[in-house]
Amino acid sequence: MNLQTLYSLGTALVFAGMLIIIIAAALILLSRSKKTGNVKAGGAIIIGPIPIVFGTDKKSLKTVLFLSVILTALLIILTITLHFLSK
Repeated sequence: MNLQTLYSLGTALVFAGMLIIIIAAALILLSRSKKTGNVKAGGAIIIGPIPIVFGTDKKSLKTVLFLSVILTALLIILTITLHFLSK
């Protein structure tokens, strides 16, 4: 892969991520009309190999923690694989 292809791929992924965020926000706003109930949510910030997890309840916290650990493990495996393939 050359640098131009990687740059184009990275730019496309950034725009795809922004599009997903906009669509998700629109769907949330549309689904909230005239509904009441409890909201349970969680999130993760992954800085390098360290996930920082937060949530509103234990179930969502455990789910986000599990997903962030899997994502971190995949990132480490991909990094090691690409390192050895580039030699």
